[in-house]
Amino acid sequence: MPTKRVKQLNGSAAETEVAFYDALNRADLDALMALWAEDDEIVCIHPGGPRLIGHAAIRASWAAILEHGGLHIVPIQLHETHNLMSSVHTVVEISSVAQQDDIHLLASNVYVKTPRGWRIVLHHVSIAPGPVPTEARSQILH
Repeated sequence: MPTKRVKQLNGSAAETEVAFYDALNRADLDALMALWAEDDEIVCIHPGGPRLIGHAAIRASWAAILEHGGLHIVPIQLHETHNLMSSVHTVVEISSVAQQDDIHLLASNVYVKTPRGWRIVLHHVSIAPGPVPTEARSQILH
């Protein structure tokens, strides 16, 4: 009797995000890359870096970043927008390694629901001036 293939649709984008930051903190490149969508149009932009497209470029960049150990990043102030098949998260990233009073990091993480569960299609981090805001909502409109 043939084995029925079971799709992995359980979980949530939030659980994938927890696994993402856990893999970064442990410097586990394989676990980190397993969280990305299989689509070769995935994108990663590190602070001040170029836009990286595809698994090979993204894996190489994370390998270089993680070669000296984990990043010790904690996401805070989650703002989430989602529907049945996608979820956009914006967070402030707190890092014990790169802690400065005059800058902080902002990240956008985009997830899509795939047959393998929720997967990352975009991770974009930028440097923002000033200390970490105490309020999650910005007063700046554009």
